[in-house]
Amino acid sequence: MNRTAESLERDGRRRQRLGDFLYKQVLSQIMSGKYDVGARLPTEADLATRFDVSRPVVREALARLREDGVIISRQGSGSYVSRRPAGAVLEFTQVDSIADIQRCFEFRFDIEGGAAALAAQRWTDDTLEELHKALARLDIVTEDRGLGIDADFSFHVAVAQATGNRFFASTLASLQSHITFGMNLTRNLSLLRANERLAAVQAEHHEIVEAIRTRNPDWAREAMQAHLANARRRIFEGTDQNI
Repeated sequence: MNRTAESLERDGRRRQRLGDFLYKQVLSQIMSGKYDVGARLPTEADLATRFDVSRPVVREALARLREDGVIISRQGSGSYVSRRPAGAVLEFTQVDSIADIQRCFEFRFDIEGGAAALAAQRWTDDTLEELHKALARLDIVTEDRGLGIDADFSFHVAVAQATGNRFFASTLASLQSHITFGMNLTRNLSLLRANERLAAVQAEHHEIVEAIRTRNPDWAREAMQAHLANARRRIFEGTDQNI
């Protein structure tokens, strides 16, 4: 690796660390009520000066908050708080952990979306049967309003195994502690909501399986990615809504 490449890699890692730092700082201020729903955030220039970071770092942090549905941007006006995460979030994790959870969702989005697409092309009778068994276990957990972290993780592993490529399953296994940490948060928050919320989550699992069963790789990829994107956003939804 030449010096230029090393320098770019080092700069990229530093920007990511700073992006995580600023993301957590702004999110903490929103969750603490410093910026209420509807409030305008400081400008990019103000945030860059206040936290001693570059404008690109500010843009990355704000982009992630937009993806989470916490802020919205209005052209020519700035960024505004659109949602304040429920205080219950902090009962199950710390603000410092949320950035890692979101990074994990970001990674899973393409990996598991690709796995679902490949599973739709390659499933065998045995792997499809295992996928249906995993789905049935989640059905029982949903009906019983159980936490079901192990059942949820097993479902995603079953999708990976249906690809016939061991590297998908081994990748999930290597990330199990990170993935289940996020599942613990999202599923606990779902249990605080009405039954319709749990039913909506399980409907997403059913759609993934149906897309795989019908050998529709595009639909399978979209269904898995929609499920992960929704799970990420649900972290920041209040607990007083139905879904």
